[in-house]
Amino acid sequence: MSESKSFTIKQGEEYIELIKLLKVLNIAESGALAQILVSNGDVKRNNVVELRKRAKIRRGETIEVLGQVINIE
Repeated sequence: MSESKSFTIKQGEEYIELIKLLKVLNIAESGALAQILVSNGDVKRNNVVELRKRAKIRRGETIEVLGQVINIE
C-alpha cells in the first residue's frame, strides 16, 4: 500500500526540479541517490516513468516513488 503526502511549492515559484523534490522530502539522502532513482525508472510523474532528473514539477502533478505518492500543491 502506498503512502500519500503533499508538497507545497513555495509562494512565487513556478516549479521544483525533480531531484530537488526527492531530497527535500528525504526520499533520497543525496542528489546522487535522487539521480539514481530517476535513472533506474523508479519515479513516475502523473503515472508515466520520468527519466529527466531536472524535470520541472509543477502544482497539480503527482509523483510516485518507492511506494509513496506525492501530490504537488
